[in-house]
Amino acid sequence: MAGRTPIASKSSALIAMIADEDTVTGFLLAGVGNVDLRRKTNYLIVDSKTTVKAIEDTFKEFTSREDIAIVLISQYIANMIRFLVDSYNKPVPAILEIPSKDHPYDPAHDSVLSRVKYLFSAESVASGRR
Repeated sequence: MAGRTPIASKSSALIAMIADEDTVTGFLLAGVGNVDLRRKTNYLIVDSKTTVKAIEDTFKEFTSREDIAIVLISQYIANMIRFLVDSYNKPVPAILEIPSKDHPYDPAHDSVLSRVKYLFSAESVASGRR
């Protein structure tokens, strides 16, 4: 489009992924992948050999990087590190739980949805409506 200014690379932000191979591959094909000069990627492919410690470390790394705006994590993987996902309270990067091919989405375990429900229930109590 004419007249639009390009996005500056300094202020651009990445989407990080922690998911199974099929999910990560789909997002990589869509252009989400990135490898920096230190050969660090913005994704972790989780399989049966991936340890919970590796998932925890990657989650902590992605949530502390300033170049990442959103962390997409498969819900069944988020359940493995639920204590970390639920205790994370910063707005950026945002943590979004997504379904995977083999594990359907369960709204009862979604940390974002539970926070929204809590806010609306607290808001309705504060305003006197139920």
